[in-house]
Amino acid sequence: MKSFLLATLLASAAAFAPAPLVKTSTSLNVDSLDPSIGVTAPLGLYDPLGWLDESKDPASKFATFHANFERRRAVERKHGRVAMAAVVGMLFHNANIEFPGYLSKSENMRFSDVPDGMAGLFSIPTAGLAQIFFFCGVCELAIWPASNYSGDYGTGYGRPFVPNVLEGDELKYKLDLEINQGRAAMMGIFGAMVGEGVTGQTLAEQIASGNIIGYGPP
Repeated sequence: MKSFLLATLLASAAAFAPAPLVKTSTSLNVDSLDPSIGVTAPLGLYDPLGWLDESKDPASKFATFHANFERRRAVERKHGRVAMAAVVGMLFHNANIEFPGYLSKSENMRFSDVPDGMAGLFSIPTAGLAQIFFFCGVCELAIWPASNYSGDYGTGYGRPFVPNVLEGDELKYKLDLEINQGRAAMMGIFGAMVGEGVTGQTLAEQIASGNIIGYGPP
């Protein structure tokens, strides 16, 4: 499948420590919703609306935290994961690495017949798009529910076959890594989409033509 997925883009120029918040204890002693997750130098914490500013209304600190931060952190993490998958898929397809066999035998369409880039989305048969939409819906509502803000779906680091033994500082480091790489992937896939929209070229075509800036040949 050659579709690109839009993701939210988070950027930061502020660098300040998050307000201390009571964290839910977990078996690994690290709360994946801790505001300090993903807060790394030199960017720091991005909180332009002051959702984590306890001084604004101390009495509603926890209500503000749960109402605003938890869902947005969960959305950011999920969008980052989708964007990372999208970037890997884009690189594979741009390298002409395709699934074998047919995408639709009734229409005599192979996976290799689907063009790279955003054009690939519009070449997938309607029944195929419906299946993708249905599968994403099942994942979002049942398999990996959006209401699970922890981001832990029991599939990370080799699970369920390999137990997750990460804890403490090592787990904090991995959670920071995931959030920040997800942010980079959101920027990367969004940039590739904008570049293709401007030039009509996929990333591989832009590189091959020397158009690495994305706004026309040098």
